[in-house]
Amino acid sequence: MQAGVASGLIDCMDAKMQAAVEILKRLRGEGFQAFLVGGCVRDLVMGFIPKDYDISTDATPQQVVRLLPESLTVGSQFGVVIVPREQGNVEVATFRSDGLYTDGRHPNEVRYARTPQQDVLRRDFTINGLLYDPLKEQVLDYVGGQADIRARRVRSIGDPYERFREDRLRMLRAVRFAARLKFTLDAAAEEAIRKQAAEIHQVSAERVRDEILKILTEGQARQGFELLDGTGLLPEVLPEIKHLQGVAQPAEFHPEGDVWVHTMMMLEGLRSPTPTLALGVLLHDVGKPATFSVRERIRFDNHVEVGAKMAEEISSRLRLSSRETERVVELVRHHLRFKDFPRMRRSTQLRFLRLPGFAEHLELHRLDCLASHGDLSTYEMAKRLLEETPAEEIRPAPLLRGEDLIAQGYSPGPIFKEILQAVEDAQLEGRIHNSAQALSLVVERFPLPAPH
Repeated sequence: MQAGVASGLIDCMDAKMQAAVEILKRLRGEGFQAFLVGGCVRDLVMGFIPKDYDISTDATPQQVVRLLPESLTVGSQFGVVIVPREQGNVEVATFRSDGLYTDGRHPNEVRYARTPQQDVLRRDFTINGLLYDPLKEQVLDYVGGQADIRARRVRSIGDPYERFREDRLRMLRAVRFAARLKFTLDAAAEEAIRKQAAEIHQVSAERVRDEILKILTEGQARQGFELLDGTGLLPEVLPEIKHLQGVAQPAEFHPEGDVWVHTMMMLEGLRSPTPTLALGVLLHDVGKPATFSVRERIRFDNHVEVGAKMAEEISSRLRLSSRETERVVELVRHHLRFKDFPRMRRSTQLRFLRLPGFAEHLELHRLDCLASHGDLSTYEMAKRLLEETPAEEIRPAPLLRGEDLIAQGYSPGPIFKEILQAVEDAQLEGRIHNSAQALSLVVERFPLPAPH
């Protein structure tokens, strides 16, 4: 074991860490072993502030609950309880030495262990196998995790084939950690992933989705997807993205190269994106391979609608919510509309700005431009209109409603939609400002038939 005094780690203690340390002290006060463990220790060693804190202890779930009655026992069958705190929940896990895994996720039996070393040896990667004793200000390292952090390497604890057989999702997690931390994958781990990539289908769609979204949103999306490709996972989890490779584009519009290169450049430009924006960027040109043709020049006829349908199918496969699916599909469906923005009537421009989540549409367009021709003039025009137009002008209160038309003698029917849109067009363009002017416009443009 490598142990090191890490006095600097305690200096960056925040409220969440204080809450975790207080729980740890309670466990120690009752005679139990207890340490901070996993990703929080990795982040502390690297100088980052962890998002969450986990504790590893020889106290059983029942003993933890007796000591901390507020604990939630949602994972107690696997030796895990959640201790709620205002600063953030703390996961407390009993030392384990897992048995065989036959479902590619859970051990057939959970055996409690007596020592922290036994517990660490069943974990996934060395960088996540560190323990920290905040009372002694000491890092405990039984697996060489600190050396791998210094070498910027993601390495499995023990045999990578065995670790990935235990939980197939670890293959995606390895890619995510390597991308997010800008580390390399250990050669043995990379080879094991390549040989077992097809087994990722044993993992539920929801768990795969969560890892993909983390790869897309944790700051190194391009590196993540290039590593997914390099390990053979990409064609298994998102074959439609693999199909972007080698699909040529017209050089006059896309000097950067094929659809894959273009998409990777856009991923590289993402900055703290929402999951829906990140997916919209990833899928915005997903319809191009299926619509590729060459007639005088390269064409992708109807690729937007084809892509929107594919985006819906992919979102469904990944078990996105209906709201998230709708947003992703709309990002794909509308991404080409910006090319017509300078020539749109003001009313059409303002309706475009009313799209739900228009800021995401605008950011996708910006990334699209930067990853191709580089011309941001339309982006700046739309951004300026959005910033300078008051919300009540973008979505003004209607000057007329259906009942007003009925009061004027119009019969309800499809014509109502045409009339009300014409009124709103004039309102958005500043040609009318009140109900009287709206009625005058209706009478002029949609005269009632003369009575018989």
